[in-house]
Amino acid sequence: MILHAFAQQNQNGISKTGDKITVYTTAENTELRLTETDELEFTEAKQPLENEISVFVDVNKTYQTFIGIGGAITDASAEVFAKLSKSKQQELLKAYYDKSTGIGYSLLRTTIHSSDFSSESYTYVKEGDLSLKTFNINHDRQYRIPLIKQALKTAGGGVCIYVSPWSPPAFMKSNGNMLKGGTLLPEYYQSWANYYSKFIKAYEKEGIPIWGLTIQNEPMAIQRWESCVYTAESERDFLKNFLGPTMEKEGLADKKIIVWDHNRDLIGHRSNVIFSDPEASKYAWGIGFHWYENWSGGNQMFENIRNIYESYPSKKLLFTEGCIEKFDAQKYQFWPNGERYGISMINDFNNGTVGWTDWNILLDQNGGPNHVGNFCFAPVHADINSGELIYTPSYYYIGHFSKFIRPEARRVGTAVSRSVLLSTSFINSDGKIVTVVMNQSGKEITYNLFVASEKTVVVIPAHGIQTLVY
Repeated sequence: MILHAFAQQNQNGISKTGDKITVYTTAENTELRLTETDELEFTEAKQPLENEISVFVDVNKTYQTFIGIGGAITDASAEVFAKLSKSKQQELLKAYYDKSTGIGYSLLRTTIHSSDFSSESYTYVKEGDLSLKTFNINHDRQYRIPLIKQALKTAGGGVCIYVSPWSPPAFMKSNGNMLKGGTLLPEYYQSWANYYSKFIKAYEKEGIPIWGLTIQNEPMAIQRWESCVYTAESERDFLKNFLGPTMEKEGLADKKIIVWDHNRDLIGHRSNVIFSDPEASKYAWGIGFHWYENWSGGNQMFENIRNIYESYPSKKLLFTEGCIEKFDAQKYQFWPNGERYGISMINDFNNGTVGWTDWNILLDQNGGPNHVGNFCFAPVHADINSGELIYTPSYYYIGHFSKFIRPEARRVGTAVSRSVLLSTSFINSDGKIVTVVMNQSGKEITYNLFVASEKTVVVIPAHGIQTLVY
């Protein structure tokens, strides 16, 4: 109702002249890190000129409803967290999950048993236990579950948690190994579907509410770590004949099932195969994706996300994983790493994405632990030797969205007049509008922000990102 009333005010020509705009800025080669840098006012606007740079926001054009931004609590993150002092633990929890002093994460992914970002491979059953009688989550009670509970407490609730497996147990697979791909053997389809149900119920018994699940992390990747291959047809049939019906039978029909959970490159084929089958599609809330398609040397394929948004408007788009690969401690403050987040988030949101999930929230000074040496960056690292936390540019770039755009916000129309700027806008349920502007250039830029018939003039530093709240 607030959104409707606000749109009507602007539509009826009620002026915003004199309204305040608070500007928060992060920029390279400055001390600015999510720093409040300006308080501006709207004034009456005239026709913008071609030699001016402008951002245009149209609150009467509304799009997808936002569910949140967050990161993954993996075994690695939880094990590193446990090695920190109590004061540093509290610092990290507030940095991510506190809405006022931190960046207000509201989305959380965790793994169903081990991933590469675990200290070892493990499952929740004894090898060969088809009936899952030995199922228990005792492994997770040492590190992961306590951290998730503290994150939820710090956030004050309201965090969407979803879960993802990297591989079924070895005995269920064609290669007899949790690592190096392989496929789920047909005779284990039902047992594996039951496994998701048992995991969700076990976590909820611990007081951790599960909002949704993805069927398989990266189902087309044969990795040296936990992995399992599903063709589009095999994922469709597993969802249609086993996982979907099992979730219904077990009283878990409200859990959101997300298909694909891999890169943007093959996402169109996967969506076509699954969503065009009514019996499979009815179980799928939406489709998840990662950003690693540039492994081939090409660019990020944002247009593929737009295609699904337009082709399957009833399905939701969720960014389920991204990180900066190939850890190098010399690049903690490498600015393009942060900009990669900004570019992806703005484009993904402008193409219809409802939520965005980073990978590990925390890793150590080696980019791990990782049991196969696949060391990566996180937005925050802990140097276990010194006990200090290291905040990278990625943390601040994510924060320009997560701190200000809140669950239930609606995206509104935004356009820029120069390609050096990227921008997206949302209106929160309290009526506040949030516009994020990113300057990809090495020069300071002065731009106009136009809303209806009013404007303000803003200066954004070189390689900077700003959030404007008004």
